[in-house]
Amino acid sequence: QVQLVESGGGLVQAGGSLKLSCIASGSAFDSYAMGWFRQAPGKEREFVAAILWNNRTRDVADSVKGRFTISRDNAKKMVYLQMNSLKPEDTAVYYCAKQRTPYSYEVVASSYSSWGQGTQVTVSS
Repeated sequence: QVQLVESGGGLVQAGGSLKLSCIASGSAFDSYAMGWFRQAPGKEREFVAAILWNNRTRDVADSVKGRFTISRDNAKKMVYLQMNSLKPEDTAVYYCAKQRTPYSYEVVASSYSSWGQGTQVTVSS
């Protein structure tokens, strides 16, 4: 059973930065792609960023390109989301997620089977 726990959310002014962390329990972390998604009130959950199990491929949504960076440390079973130049429209609950199938790589939410409880990010204008 995989458990994912996010941390690092909070309240920040527009233009500020936050770094989200996600720690995973269980085995075989380094065989799975990991992703970050977010959900704002009244909106559907949307893709933010994903990273291949070996760090060689990373994708971010167009809305955060140039501002957000995803990274991982397989030895620590951690995945991170560095968020810079935050905007009010980045306000959402951010979720860490683990891909359903090892050695696969998708950016759609349905391909992820394990989710954290989420961490709130609020950006004030």
